Amino acid sequence: MARDADDTRRRLLAAAAAEFAQRGIAGARVDRIASAAGANKALIYAYFGNKDQLFDAVFDALVVSTVAEVPIDADDLPGYAGRLFDRNQTHPQALRLLLWHSLERGGMAALPPAVAASNADKAAAIAAAQRAGQLPGRYSADELLLLVVGLSLLGSAELAPVDGPEALARRRHTVTDAVARLVAHDGDRRPAGDDHPTGRGEAAGSQESAGGTGADR
Repeated sequence: MARDADDTRRRLLAAAAAEFAQRGIAGARVDRIASAAGANKALIYAYFGNKDQLFDAVFDALVVSTVAEVPIDADDLPGYAGRLFDRNQTHPQALRLLLWHSLERGGMAALPPAVAASNADKAAAIAAAQRAGQLPGRYSADELLLLVVGLSLLGSAELAPVDGPEALARRRHTVTDAVARLVAHDGDRRPAGDDHPTGRGEAAGSQESAGGTGADR
């Protein structure tokens, strides 16, 4: 019985993610979610509460899965941005949900606790790397995290569509290169016309990937 309940919850969350991503919180309908999940509508209220609480559950699950699949590496923020870029290709719902949250919930000030905790953990990792001298301190940890995540969103078809795998690979290179320049220490920064990424890890190899598939997993 518990296994059936867990399976029903998963189906409801998947159906709700699709519905919210397409229509937002206000436009989503629990009837459609229940029908898509093959479940009784009453179970949505039993398991999650109201529609807003269901959206929060979807958003929390998105954050947990993203952190699990793409953990932050403060020692290699260009590589981290590249991996976020890759995830944006395979999980296009994520950005749509984030945009709907920002539009309907008021942006960063109203982030669910799981999201706020995840951002705090990432900023703490960046701050520790700054204190250790591994990252420059020209930006605060919160600002640097926002810049890195924002650059990774260049991979989203919703924000900046690309035509074909070569263009996508070039876009990925742009993301990792930009972050590498962003986190370079002042004495290490290269001229703006230099196309080679700086930093270590994925950024150092993204010039080669620009002519390939852009995947490095």
